[in-house]
Amino acid sequence: MSDIRRSILWVIFGFSMILLWDRWQVYHGQPATFFPSSTAPAARTAAPPAPNAAVPTPTAGGAAAVPGVPAAPAAPRERYRVRTDVFELTFDSEGGALVGARLLKHAAETGKALHKTFTPLELLTSEGGRTYVAQTGLVGGVALPTHKTPMRLVDPAPAGPIAIADGQDTLVLTFESEPQGDVVLRKTYTLHRGSYAIDVQHEVRNLGSAPVTARVYQQLVRDGLAAGSETPFYKTFTGPAVYSEAAKYQKVEFADIDKGKVAIQAQATDGYVAMVQHYFFSAWLLDAGVERENFVRKVGELYAVGQIGPALTVAPGAAQTLSARLYVGPQEEKVLERLAPGLELVKDYGWLTILAKPLYWLLEKIHSLVGNWGWAIVALVVLIKAAFYWLNASAYRSMAKMKAINPRIMDMRERLKDNPQLMQQEMMRLYREEKVNPLGGCLPILIQIPVFIALYWVLLASVEMRNAPWIGWIVDLSSPDPYYVLPLIMALSTLVQTALNPLPPDPLQAKMMWLMPLIFSVMFFFFPAGLVLYWIVNNVLTIAQQAYINHAMGVPLKFNLPKFK
Repeated sequence: MSDIRRSILWVIFGFSMILLWDRWQVYHGQPATFFPSSTAPAARTAAPPAPNAAVPTPTAGGAAAVPGVPAAPAAPRERYRVRTDVFELTFDSEGGALVGARLLKHAAETGKALHKTFTPLELLTSEGGRTYVAQTGLVGGVALPTHKTPMRLVDPAPAGPIAIADGQDTLVLTFESEPQGDVVLRKTYTLHRGSYAIDVQHEVRNLGSAPVTARVYQQLVRDGLAAGSETPFYKTFTGPAVYSEAAKYQKVEFADIDKGKVAIQAQATDGYVAMVQHYFFSAWLLDAGVERENFVRKVGELYAVGQIGPALTVAPGAAQTLSARLYVGPQEEKVLERLAPGLELVKDYGWLTILAKPLYWLLEKIHSLVGNWGWAIVALVVLIKAAFYWLNASAYRSMAKMKAINPRIMDMRERLKDNPQLMQQEMMRLYREEKVNPLGGCLPILIQIPVFIALYWVLLASVEMRNAPWIGWIVDLSSPDPYYVLPLIMALSTLVQTALNPLPPDPLQAKMMWLMPLIFSVMFFFFPAGLVLYWIVNNVLTIAQQAYINHAMGVPLKFNLPKFK
């Protein structure tokens, strides 16, 4: 059994090293070596829109590249800053686009730096060499207003600061374009107190004498820079995502866009398009049942994800409207579930979502009781260990039996080292006599691995951990321990746990089993404090349970140290 258990542990160790190497490759911009990313099956590969529905080139500045559309006349550009209780937004008179969004309740700084200053997190921006903006406009067979067309702020009056007033629940801004091809586009943004969701209404007015057909496009445009919250040992997704009920959640890596390998659900009547990064995202949402064409593409050095709405046929002197919603903010799972079906999937738990979602639900419930995310993590790990108590007890009893007969196995290996076949027969006989299950110490542990991996992703993906304090020096559970206390405790607890297990008879294997905790400890120096905390609690509970079961079975509790000489 000892050989089998060690073999399984070596397989787990080797697989972990493969995963780490794979993530290291991706982190440094290389393609994944062993597990290349893939997208969900596509109903149709999204190609650039047809000429009669071409979306203007998404650029941070300069003229729009629209076939057959003359450049808009030069006009003074203005920017308007708008403030609510959660936002400070910047709108550009060019196209009435949203070109800046600062989240007033989320700090740009994390960890100790937050206590020196508080600067709101800037999610959308078009300054400082960065580009991340939300744009809309019209496409059709004639010259129409686009996101490059000059627009005027007609409501409220642009004089003075624009902010949501005390006692006011909404703030409305309306931009209006000059006639372009006898068409005027009015954009109305409705901001809500306490909400990161913005209602956006597009009104298309036909001032001409003939009917006009136009389609509203909505897009999110950004550069390819990472969010800046990863380490060499883990990487979260940054890039476009498209959701529909038919194809579900589809992520598109920037590298795939560069290669032209974009396969998404192009035609849909539900869902959303989003630009995702660690903890935060933006998304355009149309009402369910409204036809739309989704697209993802690269223009210049920028990446765009968007959707083109249904054709609106506007009679002379009439107007047509299309309503949408723009979300710019944190990945708060409970809020996103209420906004739109599938929107919570931007908080990506990977292939263990089916386990991660109930774990997050339980963690959130515990937090509502204890009021501290650090103690909520501790309590959640305790509950998980309690749920697996009897399964773990079975494993530790098997390990305790192995520990009791280990001297006899060592002696047998020494006596029969020249006769491997006889040695295996004698070992199997010994297992039968002592009623030891060779796999009894491994299978219960393997069963629990998916649960703890899912919990790992819950803690890594939850924006609630960002700048959430625990105790003393731990002021941010999403950042590494600034004094490396938790990683050192983690290393010590792992060494103790290793010492309680029987030593492999092979001296080289014994030394390697002791090097594993040190290798993993180096990784945990760069991991968020919340993740290290959950591993420490798990290790301490494992040591306590293992010691208790050994004592109950009369097996002396001692540390097994290898000889490094």
